[in-house]
Amino acid sequence: MDAFAVAICQGLCMRKFNWRYAFVIALFFGGFQALMPFFGWLLGSRFAGYIQSVDHWVAFVLLLAIGGNMVRESLGKEEETKCAVDQRIDLKRLTVLAVATSIDALAVGVTFAFLNVEIVPAVSIIGSITFILSLIGVAVGNLFGTRYKRRAELTGGVILILLGTKILLEHLGFLA
Repeated sequence: MDAFAVAICQGLCMRKFNWRYAFVIALFFGGFQALMPFFGWLLGSRFAGYIQSVDHWVAFVLLLAIGGNMVRESLGKEEETKCAVDQRIDLKRLTVLAVATSIDALAVGVTFAFLNVEIVPAVSIIGSITFILSLIGVAVGNLFGTRYKRRAELTGGVILILLGTKILLEHLGFLA
């Protein structure tokens, strides 16, 4: 949802919608959203044996922190739009935005390792969905403006908090 919100902002920066630019933006966001959980999974896999007894708490805390941060940002003061595209694509700025929106995915990847998630299908789905949502986000931003940015971030944050709570409740035996 972070990538979707930033993609909307990139769409706002375009004077006229450009499919090529939208594709590059979506490719960056989708690619980084797929790579970061993979790297997190690699890290978590190395240490999973040491903390398997508390992995559900780690997953809960990480998802609560990420989701809580997204909710806080969605309810906070509006930030200035950082444009990576106008007349041409600024690859350096686009890379910074892609990394910034995918850092939390690194933590999710660590969580995936604790939950024994099959990483290749997971990152393929994450990357593909982020690519599609980012492409849509650029178009929406170009068409509708900033109306949906806060809602997208709020929704994403609430979903992560609920997912973390579900994982915790399953491991504590409250949910089957």
